[in-house]
Amino acid sequence: MADKLQFDLVSPEARVFSGAVDMVVVPGTEGDFGVLPDHAPFMATIRTGAIEVHSDGSVSRIFIHGGFAEVTPQGLTILAEETAELATLDAADIRAKLEAARLRAKDAGDDGEREQAEAEIAKLEAMQAAMELKH
Repeated sequence: MADKLQFDLVSPEARVFSGAVDMVVVPGTEGDFGVLPDHAPFMATIRTGAIEVHSDGSVSRIFIHGGFAEVTPQGLTILAEETAELATLDAADIRAKLEAARLRAKDAGDDGEREQAEAEIAKLEAMQAAMELKH
């Protein structure tokens, strides 16, 4: 049996995933990176996007927003501000939320409201792009 990587994905609400996998591809702020068993230790910040979890010939994709990844001798841990299973997201719902956020940005009464709406737009656009790439 080939070596496996212990992978843990944690959000503020719960441990989203914990298990032995073959590889995880992570969207880092400095570029995507793959983590295999026995990877050198390091830490990286995460950009909004989808992680790919490779295990036993299948690939699952999970949307993540914010956080960081830590590789240790024990494995990979991702602490994400927000997660969502791409397979469970509704494209029409994302489009509606995106349109509402764009209207909030356009009609914002001050810079704070506009910045908050623009951050929501960026997250929803990344979610939409990740959904379009799902297998």
